[in-house]
Amino acid sequence: MPNTIIIGSGSYLPNKVIGRDFFLDSEFYTEDGVKIDKPAEETIAKFVEITEIENRRFIDEDLSNSQIGFEAAKIAIADANIDQEELDYIIYASNFGEVTVNGYVDFMPTMAARVKNKLGIKNRKCITYDMIFGCPGWVEAMILADNLIKANVAKTILVIGAETLSRVTDPHDRNRMIFADGAGAVVVKATNEENVGIIAHNTICDNGPELNYLANGPSINQDSDQTRLFVRMQGRKIYEYALKNVPAAIKETIEDAKLSIEDIDKILIHQANAKMDYAMIDRLHKLYDVKDYDHSVSPMTVQDLGNTSVATIPTMFDLIIKGKMAGHTFKDKGNIVMTSVGAGMNINAIVYKFP
Repeated sequence: MPNTIIIGSGSYLPNKVIGRDFFLDSEFYTEDGVKIDKPAEETIAKFVEITEIENRRFIDEDLSNSQIGFEAAKIAIADANIDQEELDYIIYASNFGEVTVNGYVDFMPTMAARVKNKLGIKNRKCITYDMIFGCPGWVEAMILADNLIKANVAKTILVIGAETLSRVTDPHDRNRMIFADGAGAVVVKATNEENVGIIAHNTICDNGPELNYLANGPSINQDSDQTRLFVRMQGRKIYEYALKNVPAAIKETIEDAKLSIEDIDKILIHQANAKMDYAMIDRLHKLYDVKDYDHSVSPMTVQDLGNTSVATIPTMFDLIIKGKMAGHTFKDKGNIVMTSVGAGMNINAIVYKFP
């Protein structure tokens, strides 16, 4: 049975850096629709204190989700040093597909098909799929790619995660300051080398009471247009759910790989806010009765890039492997975890061993 290894990566970071001053003129409301009387500056400061998100990136008006996904894909294909006509599949993860500047969401044609078109791929048997799975979409797309390779259905696959969340956030919701835009991509390939690449993975879908912890809804300012939908989240419930379930899911995946926490060099975790990530990584180590550990095991980008959803992990992977994240490298023959939690609620995790 072949294994799945990453042979190239790419990412796209928008040029527009959005700091706290961007939100100073905002009128914020509570989740119950009550206007917050305190100055916006005070609300913003408290937000930064909790999440550590100081900056985020937004795309320019003339760009689109598929365009930035294409930019990341081009870099990944060049990095992999392959002929793009060799691609058997393109799998594109996003939550909202193509979003216009006025918030119109468009998934037809698929994002993957749009990227294939932009790349100019002529191979009619290069199959294009979209993965809509919440923030864990890129990790799940990697799991799908691994399954296709292990089933001998495909040999070379392009996996993209891209999002333009700046276009789906309610201007009156404090949570809008979490979200950002970006794209990341990798090329994966089948190898006959043993015990390398994706050596274990798990996915959990809790779609009962958790279903609407992250969902679309009208503005929390009921005096504004109530026909347009924005991303809405129940922050406290998501925090509690993630802290309870994500560490256990990661541990199970590490055990499936027949490894322990000491064997893991890096944990690339989806980042919604720093406080939640610190808590999940700490809880994971406690499951192994480890109290003191090197916190650099879990690199953080959320402070400067915000929450880019499906793009977070592939972007972080690309930055680290290319030496663009100070203080972080991947070890030769080392093991890393890639893990995410998001709308659904869905959780997944991969243990990846470098060849």
